[in-house]
Amino acid sequence: MSEAALARVFDDVVRWRRQIHEHPELGFAEQRTSALVEETLRAAGIATSRVATTGVVGVLQGAKPGKTIAFRADMDALPLDERSGEPFSSKVPGVMHACGHDAHTAMLLGAAVSLARERERLAGTIKFFFQPAEEGPGGALPMIEAGVMREPDVDAVVMIHVSPDEPAGAIGTKAGPMSASCDDFAITIRGRGGHGAHPAEAVDTIPIAAEIVGAVQRIVSREVDPLQSVVVSIGVIRGGYRRNIVADQTILEGTIRCLDEVVRKAIPARLERIVKGICAAHRATYTIEFEFGYPGVHNSPELVSTVTAILAEAGETQFVIPEPSMGAEDFAYFAQRAPGCYLRLGVAFPGVADPPMNHSPEFRVNESALAAGVRAFRALAHALPRRL
Repeated sequence: MSEAALARVFDDVVRWRRQIHEHPELGFAEQRTSALVEETLRAAGIATSRVATTGVVGVLQGAKPGKTIAFRADMDALPLDERSGEPFSSKVPGVMHACGHDAHTAMLLGAAVSLARERERLAGTIKFFFQPAEEGPGGALPMIEAGVMREPDVDAVVMIHVSPDEPAGAIGTKAGPMSASCDDFAITIRGRGGHGAHPAEAVDTIPIAAEIVGAVQRIVSREVDPLQSVVVSIGVIRGGYRRNIVADQTILEGTIRCLDEVVRKAIPARLERIVKGICAAHRATYTIEFEFGYPGVHNSPELVSTVTAILAEAGETQFVIPEPSMGAEDFAYFAQRAPGCYLRLGVAFPGVADPPMNHSPEFRVNESALAAGVRAFRALAHALPRRL
């Protein structure tokens, strides 16, 4: 494809991104976004199908023999009021693309449209996964259960995620652990209500909850190898009625992030042992609800080596990611079914030393970087099916 034709595709990518950004949609409600994706793919001559309510799969068959690769982009937004100041800010109160999924969708659309014009030069099969609900409750598993990794079987799967603290247009990745698992818990502490002037006649759940908040941090500092990364965060404390009433119930809600699966599986028992002991010491009872969420993303070392070599040959600027993120990604489910590679794309603005991060209401994307994402998808589409 000529540079002039590619430039027109890049213009479309920015236009699509802004259109999606203005009309953000939450998980499994991405009807407008899915319709845009379907219409654009079909207009390019790419066969599409709907899966997982609002998920879209496009399939492009190359003219030459080769392996099957899949590219994944997520489409959902977050429940935030936007404060980015962009002229194309969200028109939907309380909903915002604060994690760059609008950019992910637009970049993959641009790659798909441009590759469709080159199918005679392509080998193997390329699948384009436009996934709903990455921010929750999770759209990857429903797509997999709908059969997107089969017929033909996917030999490798790749995604790109924007990163506001890396140079615009630079791409990074690493072999092995790339992101953490994410599990949620809720602890309900039950005591005995009473008057604030007579605490001895009650069982106050608020100081018990405060003790638990501090104690569970010692799982990280004293029960896990210091070389293993674990994060325990309490995000919600809900209890009490009035300043002079002893709270008979307090609820704690939190999240646990791990990089190691053995450590991850041991956390629930450790959490319960601490809660049980503290509640018993203070005459309270408790219940714990624990929900295993997304597993960690483990990049295939062999695929990462091949991907980075292809990007280097294509002239793409790359940066080194020395450590994995403790954030979570349900791309992990795709990477469990086939070798996976999670790439990060820098979208920083020049001269901004402390940019708003993903999930901030002030989050912004340097759109000049989106062309690099499209180029990366294109380079991989042309080379991976032949090299795997």
